[in-house]
Formats: sequence, structure tokens, C-alpha cells
Amino acid sequence: MIEGRNLQKSYEQNKVLNDFSFSISENSIYGLLGKNGAGKTTLIRIINQIIAPDKGQILFKNEPLTKKHIPFIGYLPEERGLYKKMKVGEQSLYLAQLKGLSKNKAKEQLKYWFDKFEMLSWWDKTIEELSKGMAQKVQFVSSIIHQPKLLILDEPFSGFDPVNANQIINEIKNLKSKGTTIIFSTHRMESIEQLCDEICMIEKGKKVMEGTTKKIKHKFHENIYEIVFEGNLILDKNYEVISSETNNVLVKLKKEQSSNELIKHISNQVEIQNFRLKLPTLNDIFIKKSKEDE
Repeated sequence: MIEGRNLQKSYEQNKVLNDFSFSISENSIYGLLGKNGAGKTTLIRIINQIIAPDKGQILFKNEPLTKKHIPFIGYLPEERGLYKKMKVGEQSLYLAQLKGLSKNKAKEQLKYWFDKFEMLSWWDKTIEELSKGMAQKVQFVSSIIHQPKLLILDEPFSGFDPVNANQIINEIKNLKSKGTTIIFSTHRMESIEQLCDEICMIEKGKKVMEGTTKKIKHKFHENIYEIVFEGNLILDKNYEVISSETNNVLVKLKKEQSSNELIKHISNQVEIQNFRLKLPTLNDIFIKKSKEDE
């Protein structure tokens, strides 16, 4: 769907993107991870053609990204841009028409989304009368009203309570099922794990990690196994016990030890109900990788 080749961007002496390349498959959710100032927002602004790279190129469906592709892109920025004095309906209609919808088509689509998100009673309210979460819903609808092929979400859950955040998560999944490709930037690691097919971690303008969530978690595992069992388990001193509870233990193996050896060691003592490699969370990986690159 979209590809970046050797992107560079500097502000004075600060190199925000440094030879950064990426490739996002069509109909996937691609998570961007990185500390504040890592270069995520700059990358998003380049894709939206708000700013231009100093060097490098963006391709949209294998052709150079130009202004003609703007109607195919939806963007929910981290910094919200609604006009506080305007009424919700008037503003939503205006933004939908900017995306290329006719007035009648815009009204039709807005009625559908406002009804779906229980927003119909907000039509004649001004933005300043809404809570942060309510205004966020209005802006989310404005970013998807034209059914974009590529949707960019920068911290989409800001201001949402868990119920509304879950509603947006379900809608993101639904958009993907209908063919939308999504770039997803957030500090909510649980949402990244829940939604993303692939992730990319940016540190100081460089790509330091990229791949499927599953492959990355397996790459960073620490050889720790969780065992759920029935019976009385006694592990000898050759095995490092990380934690132990009734019928549940975490064991860290040395490089020379195998999981088969561990199973053989305990199978004569207890009934094994579950035996699995304990994978790190993306949050664990993010913290570890950030410390390595400091």
C-alpha cells in the first residue's frame, strides 16, 4: 500500500529521520512505536504531505506520492483541530465536503456514523460544549467519513474512557476487514498488541525494530517457561525458579538446557496441565530496547 525509501528530515542540526525506510502491506494494521521525539509524528506528516522530506521518497501503491492521493488518506492527528465555536453538525459537514463528498452524500454518511456512535443529539452543540472524549469521536468520524484507503491514527484513544476506547478499537478492526490499511501510533501498548499485524520501533529517527508482533515477541523471549500442574513439584538447583505459586511456576532455562529436558524432569512428579514459553509483552520489549539505545 505505502512504502518509504531512505527518508531524511532535519530541523536545523537535529536529524529527525535518518535514512528511514518502511513498507506497509495493503489491508494491514501497522503500529509505530517510539518515545516522544523519536520521529513518529514527522513521518506521519510527511505521508500526509504536510511537510516534505529533505531526501527520500514515499510510494503510494507503487507510484510516487502526490497531491492526487490525498482523497485516499484519512488522518486523525494527535493535536486536535476542531473549531470550538462551530456547531458539531456544521463542522462535520464542512470537513466531509473537504474530503470530496457532495453535501447530500456527506449528510447521508454523517447520519449513519452519528447514529452508530450515538451522537445525533450533539448535532447543534458547539465543540466547546463537548467533553474531550465526545470531541474525539467527532474528529474520528471526520477522519473516516470518506472511506479512506489509508487511515493514519495518531494517539486515537486520547480522552476516551474504556467503553468508548473499546468501541473505537472495534471500529478499527471493522475498517480493516473492509479493506482499509491503517497506520497506528499510540503509547497504549496493549492496543498495539491487540490490533497490529506488524510493528516498527523508531529511535532517534532510525528504525531499530520491525516485524510481525509474533516474531518480535519470540525474538526477545528470555527462555522462561510457565508450568501449570497438579501435584507436588520439586525442582533441583539446576533450574532457576523465577516465581512459584500453588500449581504454577515460572522457570528460566540456561542456554544449554532444553524445554524437553525440563518436561522430562517434571513429568514423573506431577500432572502437567499447561507448559508454554512465556513471551514478553510489547511494553517489556519497548522498555528494554529503549534502554539499550540510550
